[in-house]
Amino acid sequence: MDQAIPAGALPHHADRPSQEEAEAAVRTLLRWAGEDPAREGLLDTPRRVVKSYNEFFQGYATDPVALLATTFAETDGYDEIVLLRDIRIESHCEHHMVPIIGKCHVAYLPRRRVVGISKLARLVEVYARRLQIQERLTAQIANTLNEVLEPHGVAVIIEAGHQCMSTRGVHKPGVSMVTSRMLGAFRDNPTTRSELLSMINHSSAVSAFE
Repeated sequence: MDQAIPAGALPHHADRPSQEEAEAAVRTLLRWAGEDPAREGLLDTPRRVVKSYNEFFQGYATDPVALLATTFAETDGYDEIVLLRDIRIESHCEHHMVPIIGKCHVAYLPRRRVVGISKLARLVEVYARRLQIQERLTAQIANTLNEVLEPHGVAVIIEAGHQCMSTRGVHKPGVSMVTSRMLGAFRDNPTTRSELLSMINHSSAVSAFE
């Protein structure tokens, strides 16, 4: 499991390039594209690109299990669905390193404990801010929540657009991909599943599962 390090910094591996090496790589790509890295408008581009990558991929710097370590048992017996919907997703395709933009719905059915809702959004962000495919991103969020909270059920639905499909290749803008991971009661109990989908009834993602 990844070790938690200060926010905004990527983990340090023995073979990780230095800041200077990363900036040199950007200058190489600029030359490959036909540009002159010494041109006035591009002089600071390598530094800016490396800085933006540090932000785009800061999810590697956080342990998602540790993120959910603080839970609460004082719920007065609440045992209904907890849903955080329309969490914005900003990720990058691991095949072309271009953006995946969309939204995520995360739900769980508490057994004994609940977690702060901001932690649900942070869990999504930690996995999204890594190189991803949507299917794995969906499974990682659901599996981690299920492992840590041990609830009666977990559901994650993601609807996102992939720029690797809209700005290159087949060039099909406006297309979205929907993935889901249903565990426990959301997989095994049709009534619970239907209740969840009705709670997300404003989302276009629902129609794919009804």
